[in-house]
Amino acid sequence: MEKLVNDFAYGLFFWQALILIVLILLLRKYAWRPVLNSLDKREQGIKDALDSAEKARLEMKNLQANNEKMKKEAREERDELLKEARQIKEKMIADASGEAEEKANAMILKAQESIRTEKQAALSEIKAQVASLSIEIAEKVVKKELDNKEDQMRLVDNMLDDVKLN
Repeated sequence: MEKLVNDFAYGLFFWQALILIVLILLLRKYAWRPVLNSLDKREQGIKDALDSAEKARLEMKNLQANNEKMKKEAREERDELLKEARQIKEKMIADASGEAEEKANAMILKAQESIRTEKQAALSEIKAQVASLSIEIAEKVVKKELDNKEDQMRLVDNMLDDVKLN
């Protein structure tokens, strides 16, 4: 230990301390700041993605609730139409003979066809809305995840091959 104290060179110590301070400043400016900045950007990107996913989940939940509501309304309308058709049918049967019965059956078939077409139209509209929302979400995620256009096109082609329309 005494040898270290006796051989201590103040000039060498000064230059080593100066080099250490310069090295710390350079690392702080060119290494730590960019690393911390990129970590902050990454954290913000993840936070934004989670917020976007939460919004998408809530929108999907709302769409499902709307879908159930529309189905319920369609069922109620169908039931009401069927009820009306049955009442008309019973009245016509009571009032007339075979011709009245044929007319009532025709009305029931028309009501059922109308219900079927309305239900199909409602389901098609819901599917279109869900597809549109899915495409928007996928577009946002793909924009963040894919760096070059070639990867984007390859992903889009793969997705289009997997899609089956009803």
